[in-house]
Amino acid sequence: MSRPAPWLAIVGIGEDGRAGLSPAAAAALDGARVVYGGGRHLALAGRLDAESRAWPSPISDAYPDILARRGTPTCLLATGDPFHYGIGAEIARIVPAAEIRAFPLPSAFSLACARLGWPLAECACVTLHGRALAQVVRHLQPGARLLVLSWDGTTPAAVAALMTERGFGASRITVCEAMGGPRERLRESPARGFDLGDIDALNTLAIEVVGEPGCRAVGLAAGLDDGWFENDGQLTKAEIRAVTLAALRPLAGQLLWDVGAGAGSVGIEWMLRHPAMRTLAIEAHPARAERIARNAQTLGVPGLAVVHGPAPDALAGLPAPDAIFVGGGLSAPGVLPAALAALRSGGRLVANAVTLEGEAVLLAAFSAQGGSLRRLSIARADPVGGLHGWRAAMPVTQWAWTKP
Repeated sequence: MSRPAPWLAIVGIGEDGRAGLSPAAAAALDGARVVYGGGRHLALAGRLDAESRAWPSPISDAYPDILARRGTPTCLLATGDPFHYGIGAEIARIVPAAEIRAFPLPSAFSLACARLGWPLAECACVTLHGRALAQVVRHLQPGARLLVLSWDGTTPAAVAALMTERGFGASRITVCEAMGGPRERLRESPARGFDLGDIDALNTLAIEVVGEPGCRAVGLAAGLDDGWFENDGQLTKAEIRAVTLAALRPLAGQLLWDVGAGAGSVGIEWMLRHPAMRTLAIEAHPARAERIARNAQTLGVPGLAVVHGPAPDALAGLPAPDAIFVGGGLSAPGVLPAALAALRSGGRLVANAVTLEGEAVLLAAFSAQGGSLRRLSIARADPVGGLHGWRAAMPVTQWAWTKP
């Protein structure tokens, strides 16, 4: 069976317009009957014989029309490398790769590294274009180099303020504007007292992270300090949280249901294990649900989704999880059976209990389903008069199970 001929060209264009295109990319642009792009892209392309169409908002509204042109030479214009935080990857989800010809240019990340002499492979690359500012938080590690795609000209000051607030005010921010064209400009400022104005909307930040004493860097190990989580006492404590995450055995890209999430600590730390991780935090109490969202923002995982409602009813219709943690409401009727039924084959469930009633539920599940059962005990040194002694926390019974 013969493969369909490519009909869709995705052309990366830079600030130097047609002058920066390869002959093949220019031929693909000139040979199209319809050219889609942002207003800036179409202006950079210059005079076109083809019909030009500016992207609608949202861009996805144009996808049915693009698909309807299958077999007709069509061109999509994008900034730089269309497959690095660009439209290329999105289009490749609806158009087979065999029907696409792509002509990438250097990405903004590559251009910034070329200007500053930084090795791209050693930089964390983040986009804030259309995304929450908190995305950058997890990358604020002392000594790190970050490359950040801005949303617009206001983004650099917002990033600088966030960094200063978290104790990274001594970091150096280089604002790279309109790279690759006649308007290119690079300017530098410390995060604290950031004073650059009149910043072009098309800009990329190159950040050398400097942590000051007491900076709030999100640690890379599981079991963050309890004080990092706003809570009302309903919190899986750090030591138990670390063991729980190990028991969940997270793999990149997996979806966790954090049932009875409390402060959301397990679901948040699940997402911190890898940028592709996802969490649905199910919480019945309105104040706690709002608190989970705040904690997720503070700790740099704004993509965590909060489902407000009591389990098991709130579980109905949710995307099937790869893993489930039940930390609250375990003794409520139907919660554990609903979780077991929803879990994907091969998925992992971990449930913690501190009450006798919750422990009885786990003993019954262990008897019926197998898995592993253990009791976790933690004691901390506390003052006893002028001396110190061990004060034990309530023991936690933990059941872990993999669905056949």
